[in-house]
Amino acid sequence: MDSLENSSSRDVPGARKPVLNKYAFAAALLASATSILLGYDIGVMSGAIIFIKENIHISTIEVEILVGSLNVCSLFGSLLAGKTSDLIGRRLTIVLAASTFLVGAVLMGFAPSYPFLVAGRVIAGVGVGYSLMIAPVYTTELSPATSRGFLTSLPELFITLGILFGYLSNYILAGLPNRINWRIMVGIAGAPAAAICLGVLAMPESPRWLVMKVRYGEAKKIIQKISHTMEEAESRFQEVKIAASGLDSENSSQFSGKGVWKELLLTPSPSLRRILIAAVGINFFMQASGNDAVVYYSPQVFKAAGIHNKRHLFGITVIMGISKTFFVLVSALFLDRFGRRPLLLLGTLGMVFSLVGLGLGSKFLAENNSEPTWAIVLSIITVCAFLSFFSIGIGPITWVYSSEIFPMKYRAQGTSVAISVNRLVSGGVAMSFLTIANKITFARVFFILAGIMTMATIFFYILLPETKGKTLEEIEGLFEARPSDVEN
Repeated sequence: MDSLENSSSRDVPGARKPVLNKYAFAAALLASATSILLGYDIGVMSGAIIFIKENIHISTIEVEILVGSLNVCSLFGSLLAGKTSDLIGRRLTIVLAASTFLVGAVLMGFAPSYPFLVAGRVIAGVGVGYSLMIAPVYTTELSPATSRGFLTSLPELFITLGILFGYLSNYILAGLPNRINWRIMVGIAGAPAAAICLGVLAMPESPRWLVMKVRYGEAKKIIQKISHTMEEAESRFQEVKIAASGLDSENSSQFSGKGVWKELLLTPSPSLRRILIAAVGINFFMQASGNDAVVYYSPQVFKAAGIHNKRHLFGITVIMGISKTFFVLVSALFLDRFGRRPLLLLGTLGMVFSLVGLGLGSKFLAENNSEPTWAIVLSIITVCAFLSFFSIGIGPITWVYSSEIFPMKYRAQGTSVAISVNRLVSGGVAMSFLTIANKITFARVFFILAGIMTMATIFFYILLPETKGKTLEEIEGLFEARPSDVEN
């Protein structure tokens, strides 16, 4: 879909920037709301796991399996989402994502034993995988270029809001008996899932998917609603038709992604290979940063920093959640003004320095029994700084970038591959974080993560061109030249 600027202000000096289309914003908001499910799970499990461990007496390894199983199993949802969304459409795939998570949340809330609890997280994980892939793809296909950065970063905003709500749930419900509080914490996630299932039914289908299915009349009506003038809508519709004309299918109305996997993974063109490397790379580094693990295990991290009172632990996590939410919102508001690269590089460099500071604070606390106040304060500040820099850079930009750079034909499956890597790394880090920290100390883990984010900064600087203000049809051209030749 092209930009609002294409037919109005993009090439006209001094032209007034079009206001955000309310219809596109409402649809993007509803689609992105599915991401609140993952965020809530990440936030609430950081506290619920303490009570689960005390209530059903599980080991550290079982804790890591329980926490990480959702992320690992979301891999399967992400892989399936590409094919599913091409078959039944983007909108119904969002409904499928929310309903699957709903089943998992209910099972977790009523789980009579550890195996049932894990089973609930496995099912919820599949739903999370679907939602993480489909929400940014749908939003990207509906958004004009002038506001695509803002709209496509909404999933990360909802993830962060979910984390904050999870922290608040921990803080509010911590006083209840251990056999009850964690069940309410994990079970009430079913309520927003049910609301999303109903709300999504009022959303329009992606006009790009409709064009792929040769349902031109329906696509044109939706494009008219997300455009400011009829002339602009017609221009955008024609661009989408031209882009869809390259789909290799004898019967375009039956397009379901057939042959895409082979072209994407086995015989990609040079530009498509660069796109795939960029999308997989940014998703890999997003989770290799350790952000999810730090959030999941933030009470344990703060315990290592000398804070032992549960109420204080959960209170600090609430402050941390507010900080994350604020900086995600800042990033969303400025992505389309400053671009992807500046905020991405600022965020990763900030994470490097924050992790070094956190490592130094943790090292001092581990080697001294006195637990001085300055070291505790340093650890708290650097954790919040680390999560804030994540939220202003790689957190929201990963969803924007990896969903907007693939050509129409490869967007669903390409995004599936990238998100699958995201979930696999997230699960691996979550399922090993405590074990590794117990063996080599938290300080050394943070120093390792600082090194990983240094490599991420170099990768982003060399291989990721700027996509701000480009139409989806124009972005592919950025990768046709050698990355070093692309204008930053």
